[in-house]
Amino acid sequence: MATLELTADNFNDVLEQNPIVFIDFWAAWCAPCRSFAPTYEAASDENPDIVFGKIDTEAQQELAATFQIRSIPTIAVIREGIMVFRESGALPASALKQVIDGVRGLDMDQVRSEIAEQQKQQA
Repeated sequence: MATLELTADNFNDVLEQNPIVFIDFWAAWCAPCRSFAPTYEAASDENPDIVFGKIDTEAQQELAATFQIRSIPTIAVIREGIMVFRESGALPASALKQVIDGVRGLDMDQVRSEIAEQQKQQA
């Protein structure tokens, strides 16, 4: 599956319709973004059950601001509506594969339980 361009218009629908969404925040002028793009595309092709989206931080400044993107590339992963991973910098293919495997292996009931516990402690 090719990567999907995420915009303010389709972002919420994509998240609602797909259990796992990887997001690559990038810009055309960013050399590390351009060098990471083939790795990200290859991961997308190898994992057709996961949506791999790209957000152009220049064209989608509001989305970039919502995620408080300060450096690019930044990879974020949202599973079942919860951000479960975020890291700035271009990942090598082996590290991206580890993230994919890790996200797939998450026990989301446990994740939700941990979030609820943290919220209780902050209240």
